[in-house]
Amino acid sequence: MYILNDFLLTLPLVLYALLRIRELISRRLGKNLFLGFYLIVVLAFPLSQVLSRRSVAAWSRTLVLVGYYALPLLLYIVLIVILSDLVIGLLRLLRVFSRGAVGAPGFKKARLAFYLLAPIAVVGCGIWNFHHIRYHEFPVEIPRRSSAVAQLKIVFAADFHLGEQTEADFMARFADKVNALKPDIVLLGGDILEGDRRDTALAGFEAGFRRIESRYGVFGVLGNHDRLAGARADFFDKAGIRILRDEVVKIDDAFYLAGRLDARFAGRKSAAVLLDDTPEDLPVILLDHRPTDFDAVSRTRTDIQLSGHTHHGQLFPINLITDREYELSWGELQKGSTHFYVTSGIQLWGPRVRTIGYSEIVVLNVALGDTK
Repeated sequence: MYILNDFLLTLPLVLYALLRIRELISRRLGKNLFLGFYLIVVLAFPLSQVLSRRSVAAWSRTLVLVGYYALPLLLYIVLIVILSDLVIGLLRLLRVFSRGAVGAPGFKKARLAFYLLAPIAVVGCGIWNFHHIRYHEFPVEIPRRSSAVAQLKIVFAADFHLGEQTEADFMARFADKVNALKPDIVLLGGDILEGDRRDTALAGFEAGFRRIESRYGVFGVLGNHDRLAGARADFFDKAGIRILRDEVVKIDDAFYLAGRLDARFAGRKSAAVLLDDTPEDLPVILLDHRPTDFDAVSRTRTDIQLSGHTHHGQLFPINLITDREYELSWGELQKGSTHFYVTSGIQLWGPRVRTIGYSEIVVLNVALGDTK
């Protein structure tokens, strides 16, 4: 339903872009061919979502993938047409361009080529950006208290959205990159599995996670996409991931690790209640899928909170919306004595296209000192 609502809201802009491009095409056959192409682009993503819920056949997965790429292509066709028209209108107002120059056949052909090729180029760059995993490192110092360690390397990743569209070698590449860092602990920030469908690739995902090597193991929390009703309930156990559901665990004599339920779960504890009985002898690291409650968390004993969920918008300019919706859409922020980190995600939901942010693994090089 939300897809239909979004489509109806943007329909005037979609129609505007269609009309503006068609009027640049001189021949009727060309106009009709473009109309057919444009209708396919507009309808591909909603149709792919219907197929993804009703079929697991190979042909349907191919159509779903096409639909995923059609969505950002449509976004950038519309944006580029509107922004180009605004720029040309401004230049005409400033008398840089005359009406005759704008209407000249050569200028119209150049505009048509730009309207068609620029969105393809942007989406192509977004596909390349999505497929290149980067490390994003942060140094941070927190109070040591009575911790048995003075240094801690945390590797954090979120928003895997593992499912039918995940590339076969993704988990192997991810595990190799994590192991190369020689982490003390690996933390997963939710949205690990996509949806609740039974997926034949689950065994491969489990094997990939089991390849990860770290001193203290792999821990995680659930996100809003982690719905396991249709998948094997023992997935996380078989993958070697300990999921924290509103609970706190003591990791050796080094620190406390807390994990919150996602906001979609009824009865989720507040950070204050979750940490109320936690002793004050060690540092506290908190996992929460969504980057919310910063003020409340900063009033607890939390030293570090790690979150995902936002994808940093994934497609420009949607990041402008996530920047307004969340106090921190991506990066780091300190409030009081609490350090907050939000990742843009290791993968994505929907289109495998990222025109803002990175497919990243976050590395925290934590120094446990005697200050603060």
